[in-house]
Amino acid sequence: MTQSVVVQVGQCGNQIGCCFWDLALREHAAVNQKGIYDEAISSFFRNVDTRVVGDGGSISKGKICSLKARAVLIDMEEGVVNEILQGPLRDVFDTKQLITDISGSGNNWAVGHRVFGSLYQDQILEKLRKSAEHCDCLQCFFIIHSMGGGTGSGLGTFLLKMLEDEFPEVYRFVTSIYPSGEDDVITSPYNSILAMKELNEHADCVLPIDNQSLFDIISKIDLMVNSGKLGTTVKPKSLVTSSSGALKTQHKKPFDAMNNIVANLLLNLTSSARFEGSLNMDLNEISMNLVPFPQLHYLVSSLTPLYTLTDVNIPPRRLDQMFSDAFSKDHQLLRADPKHSLYLACALMVRGNVQISDLRRNIERLKPSLQFVSWNQEGWKTSLCSIPPVGHSHSLLALANNTCVKPTFMELKERFMRLYKKKLPFSLVTLSDIPIPHDLEQGVHFVACTRHFSFQISGRFL
Repeated sequence: MTQSVVVQVGQCGNQIGCCFWDLALREHAAVNQKGIYDEAISSFFRNVDTRVVGDGGSISKGKICSLKARAVLIDMEEGVVNEILQGPLRDVFDTKQLITDISGSGNNWAVGHRVFGSLYQDQILEKLRKSAEHCDCLQCFFIIHSMGGGTGSGLGTFLLKMLEDEFPEVYRFVTSIYPSGEDDVITSPYNSILAMKELNEHADCVLPIDNQSLFDIISKIDLMVNSGKLGTTVKPKSLVTSSSGALKTQHKKPFDAMNNIVANLLLNLTSSARFEGSLNMDLNEISMNLVPFPQLHYLVSSLTPLYTLTDVNIPPRRLDQMFSDAFSKDHQLLRADPKHSLYLACALMVRGNVQISDLRRNIERLKPSLQFVSWNQEGWKTSLCSIPPVGHSHSLLALANNTCVKPTFMELKERFMRLYKKKLPFSLVTLSDIPIPHDLEQGVHFVACTRHFSFQISGRFL
């Protein structure tokens, strides 16, 4: 059994990561009711004997003593990490695997990448090595970050280069949250463009997720609950309700529920690596089968049932309808329409009591409506995991290497150019007002290449 390490960077990355660990614990508790430390749990958790002084003695088998997440938490503001350490999951994280600062990156890619990257490089590397040493067979690093903020975009992409240099044989899967057009961070287009250059060069697979798409999904849940459609109900203390029990209003973005959807995506992505199935898919097979060329590694994801929140009671979808939903634009976690674009490859990761014959039948049914490149007409990769998500009989995660990502990148480029043409002061994204150590002075001019990076990125995708 292989292991993976999750690296959570920035406020967004740590909030999604916290949600992921919560749902992972629920899922393993539902499956492993005897409390035995098995291979499934070991993929993301260590079993530690807290009675041993120091790092704690790792226990490879037997009863669960104390689970510690294989995670590194990084944020240049300590608020979110402190909340996690004071919350119900405080005992899941190793306090020696945290890196925080006080000042924050000020929504500035250059500060996160050039200042904090150089300042904390040795500490980050030491904690990554320590996490790797606790793994018997390290297969993958999962990086969770946002593209719009300073720490997530800057330090998150600095981390990618470090991982490539130190662990070249270990796959790097990146979950990147892209800012919406109504994002309140004025520098988010600059940060996103600069971060994308690093993603192009140093990531093995990138799962781009649009904040607006997540908000639209939660809005649909609200609409279904308010209309009482199909007997939909929400439990009193649901993630999609406020503390008072009333549904959150449309103008307030329910970030907890949005984070929960991304966490469910990661749970489904890693299900074959954690549980048995008749047709398991290793994580490295995703990269090998879906990425035909190194920089064409942006995979559009769709999750169905769409409402995989464990506290939303919605009647299950029929199996055939579930496959159809996975290819509709309403179920994408990126604002895109894959059916009207070109597929390079596609992976279907099914969980629950589903037969291989059902999988093949639905692929043959959907094939005529999907356009694949001429040199990869049979570009399908499939996976069947016998363990369904908590509260559901089956689920489907579709990962598509599809040209429908182009409009997202086009829009991002246009937002960047609108700001640049207005000559928005580059002090917002430069280091002019920040004290810089002598050995970092040569990095100050780095952000002046912003315009060059934008055209370089647009030339690759447009």
